[in-house]
Amino acid sequence: MKVRVAREVLAEAVGWVARGLPSRPSVPILAGMVVDAADGQVTLSGFDYESSAQVSVPAEVADEGRVLVSGRLLSDICKSMPRDSVDLSGEAARVQVSSGAARFVLHTLPLDEYPPLPEIPAASGVVDGDLFARAVAQVVSAAGRDDTLPVFTGIRMEIRGATISLLATDRYRLAVRTFPWEPVDAAVETNVLVPAKMLLDVAKAMAGHDLTLALGSTRTGDGLIGFEGGGRHATSRLIDGEFPKVRGLIPAESAVTSTVTVETASLVEAVKRVALVAERAAPVRITFADGAATLDAGNGEEAQASESVAVSLTGEPAVTGFNAGYLLDGLASLGTPIAHFAFTQPTKPANLTGLRSPEDTPSADAAYILMPMRLPT
Repeated sequence: MKVRVAREVLAEAVGWVARGLPSRPSVPILAGMVVDAADGQVTLSGFDYESSAQVSVPAEVADEGRVLVSGRLLSDICKSMPRDSVDLSGEAARVQVSSGAARFVLHTLPLDEYPPLPEIPAASGVVDGDLFARAVAQVVSAAGRDDTLPVFTGIRMEIRGATISLLATDRYRLAVRTFPWEPVDAAVETNVLVPAKMLLDVAKAMAGHDLTLALGSTRTGDGLIGFEGGGRHATSRLIDGEFPKVRGLIPAESAVTSTVTVETASLVEAVKRVALVAERAAPVRITFADGAATLDAGNGEEAQASESVAVSLTGEPAVTGFNAGYLLDGLASLGTPIAHFAFTQPTKPANLTGLRSPEDTPSADAAYILMPMRLPT
């Protein structure tokens, strides 16, 4: 192999593939990254039996070749190179990575022991990459992070003809986002559960391009989903498990007794300040009444904090309490200057949505449901 690649292009591509490599692989070979130089490009690939990532970038290929090297180490090296281009050269046993006066020699891993990447299934449809990235970003914060409860670490994709709904929950909050796409089969109806971390990484990397979704078998235990966009390919095994029936948590419009609109930035800053004195598991109390939201946290034995923010209240006053981190995650996911709360009862879940202006009405395509916390008496 003998090839030259622009440093920034190579570093970004290697870094993306390396992020999906396991930090503690079940077998050492899975820490490797395949580097394949041919036909005027370098293709980088990684696979850990659960997910795969592949990207091709343009290159000056003097000698074609294919090697397997430590992926994370190659990523660190490429990011640190001093010049605008990086040269890769070597043979089966060793690869030299150089840029300017910097030289690194990497020992290769046995390529014949590396598992073949799964084939991407036939295309199921196309979605705007930017729209998909925004939707995933709006729901991913509600996904669980406890690997002992894998169902909650996924994002459920509900495909109904020309629309896709994303749902995520960690049992304490629920995020929902619905958006259009162009399916191959206009009558398609299916549900899949995709690892949230992988889906976010793919959505970020493929934003700005038309994104092709490819669904393989969705049968229990052997489901696969594929993504293609911007010269990148990725696959992931689907999570095996039954996602809870959470749509019933979204308050019906007819049941709403009060609504509140507030400047998102003002509420975010107030929550951050008041939460400084809140104990880890204690809620921030919020009283919505008389054109203001009054936030309280802490206790008399240590420290207390209180702050008021101007709001527009319609309906009955409400007193509730939320986990500060969950509330801030929800506000950050809105991406709008105005936050809108809909309440049925203070002890029932509240629906948080975003508005472009105070005169707008909440969209049915998005929801962030917050479970209230029990307030101390």
